[in-house]
Amino acid sequence: MSKYINPYTDFGFKKIFGEEANKDLLIDFLNQLLPPHHQIANLQFRNGEVMGELSQDRKAIFDIHCQSTEGERFIVEMQKAKVNFFKDRSLFYATIPIREQAKRGDWDFKLTPIYMIAILDFQYDEQEEIQKFLRSVKLKDQDGDVFYDNLTFKFIQMPLFDKDASELETHFDKWIYFLKNLETFDSIPHILEEDIFEKAFSVAELAKMTPEQYEQYQESLLTYIEVKEVVKTAEEEGRKKEKILVAQKMKQIGLSIEQICNITGLSEKEIKHIIS
Repeated sequence: MSKYINPYTDFGFKKIFGEEANKDLLIDFLNQLLPPHHQIANLQFRNGEVMGELSQDRKAIFDIHCQSTEGERFIVEMQKAKVNFFKDRSLFYATIPIREQAKRGDWDFKLTPIYMIAILDFQYDEQEEIQKFLRSVKLKDQDGDVFYDNLTFKFIQMPLFDKDASELETHFDKWIYFLKNLETFDSIPHILEEDIFEKAFSVAELAKMTPEQYEQYQESLLTYIEVKEVVKTAEEEGRKKEKILVAQKMKQIGLSIEQICNITGLSEKEIKHIIS
């Protein structure tokens, strides 16, 4: 049984990053991703209930109103993105804090900067040659020059992070290592023996939860596992369909059943059924 929560669950994500008492954890994490002029001095969670019918869909998404160390105000949308159409969702969700800045009467359309930060426990870059663990996206023109600097997307593909403890170089590395491996730790690794991480471990410890919190976590964990299994099944079915199409084409060009078996991994019975 795990000692710490799974941070990819809705409950675990909110426990670490979405509670008022743990704002220092969120500030420390976000400051690793934000530029020097937008380092956070203070932040305020926006009430998610005002999202109406979208609130259930956005329960693992935080609207965070921030003030920089230089006094500038900006908004961070932080999400544990869903698997399906996450790019579309991210773009749509980013429009919400944009539209909410509209003012009645005379308004010059000046917008507060917005960052959309997504921690993904899946990878959307399927082609190895274009895979990026951290992708930072801005609106650019045909020459690659930034056209609009006040909207930034940062997508973190957690499965692409493969550093072990001895390879961690930055404070950001340590945060990602913490999040990716939290559920497997039995104790605090030496590399993470810092005040900020020691607090994060304390917050994430299952033994310190109330019975009600533990029940909520177990429900959240079950939902997470069920969703992962659905996705896994869909992916496997998709791969099998691809193999069937390949097997049919191989038969058309004259390959033997044995050759098709070796190439596709399908059984002889499956192939005979496909080509019958």
